[in-house]
Amino acid sequence: MRRTLQHPARLVPLAFLGAVVIGTLLMMMPAARVEPGATPFVTALFTATSAVCVTGLAVVDTATYWTGFGQVLITVLSQIGGFGIMAMATLLALLVSQRLGLRSRLMAQAEDSALGLGDVRSLLARIALTMAVFESAIAVIVGGRFWLGYDYPVGKAAWYGVFHAVQAFNNAGFALFSNSLVDFVDDGWICVPLTIGVIAGSIGYPVLFELFRRAGKPSTWSTHTRLTVWGGVVLLVFGFVSLLGLEWDNPGTLGPLGVPEKMLAAFFQDAMTRSGGFNTVDVGAFHTETLALSTALMFIGGGSASTAGGIKLTTFFLLAFVILAELRGEPDVVIGKRRIAETTQRQALTVALLGVGLVATGTFALLEATEGVSFEAALFEVTSAFATVGLSTGITPGLPGTAQVILVVLMFIGRVGTIAVGSAIALNTQRRLYRYPEERPIVG
Repeated sequence: MRRTLQHPARLVPLAFLGAVVIGTLLMMMPAARVEPGATPFVTALFTATSAVCVTGLAVVDTATYWTGFGQVLITVLSQIGGFGIMAMATLLALLVSQRLGLRSRLMAQAEDSALGLGDVRSLLARIALTMAVFESAIAVIVGGRFWLGYDYPVGKAAWYGVFHAVQAFNNAGFALFSNSLVDFVDDGWICVPLTIGVIAGSIGYPVLFELFRRAGKPSTWSTHTRLTVWGGVVLLVFGFVSLLGLEWDNPGTLGPLGVPEKMLAAFFQDAMTRSGGFNTVDVGAFHTETLALSTALMFIGGGSASTAGGIKLTTFFLLAFVILAELRGEPDVVIGKRRIAETTQRQALTVALLGVGLVATGTFALLEATEGVSFEAALFEVTSAFATVGLSTGITPGLPGTAQVILVVLMFIGRVGTIAVGSAIALNTQRRLYRYPEERPIVG
């Protein structure tokens, strides 16, 4: 047990599992549910996992099923999941003892990808400050809009602002409206701040910190920051243009909207595939091509050490450079005059292939556990769970208990899997004093 607890790659899933268990027990309390009686176990488990893993998928209507206490629980669990269980535990240790041990520092590194042991103490404080600033700003704007634009009482407007701000920056995606944010499809005061929050949360803390320090000097950015920023821009533009073109005349989504509203809705929905989970149009009414596009974008996800899920931007674009180097016959993979280590390439390939295998297995399992669900809908739902996105075609609430448990497992593995696998590979790298003879099997 001591060896298990001292290994960061093992601590991450254990800590998240502990949070899910506690969250499930709290969500089962009668006080969390509007109707009398305790919440059914699978419903509580699904909701707690979705909140801790900052996914946003739901099997019940968040606005009407849960009491104010239940909605506060979802907010707290989402905040804990977004910040990272390891970071929260280390901050608690700082408050109690004002001392930071090696184990706690390694725990924080495993979850938040700190650059060095000496930076962890200030890193955690900066993470907390960054989250507070972004969430406070979003809460003020969105809450103010609900108050001034929709005549919500001050208290209700403030609560709605805080709830959706936490969900946006942590890329969770729960909403206090039965149809998510469909009623605000043309309201830039609601959509734009939430979009900014989702994008900021999906970039990743290391990239945010580097941008704060060197925003005007892109030439000095690290390779990781370049891949995340420019790769994110490329996917945002590509997704926006593609979604706008595919759904332009769709009467169930963008068709009835004016041109400015179409552009706002397309950009908002495109950004949500980073891992946001909100929707201002009916995802279930998307064309098959749009579902395929969104599935691919969700699978890629956001930045490393961020609140987003997926295999991560750096993994995807690093593999793209590997393929490019192979096609050119170059001996090294070079990005921005920096040679990428072979161990990093293998790590990226491992994460990507494990992701593909998990999504494929989950899709087949979901189809086996359900009836009347199309392949594209099942693939979309499974990818949304694995990438902790939270977008849904609307089939999740109607799935049988077995299928919902499958999504629970996917959400949990999707949140902690890449962290645990990446940490395990990095920490378990070994050097042998010998090498076997080389042989080249036929490939392709």
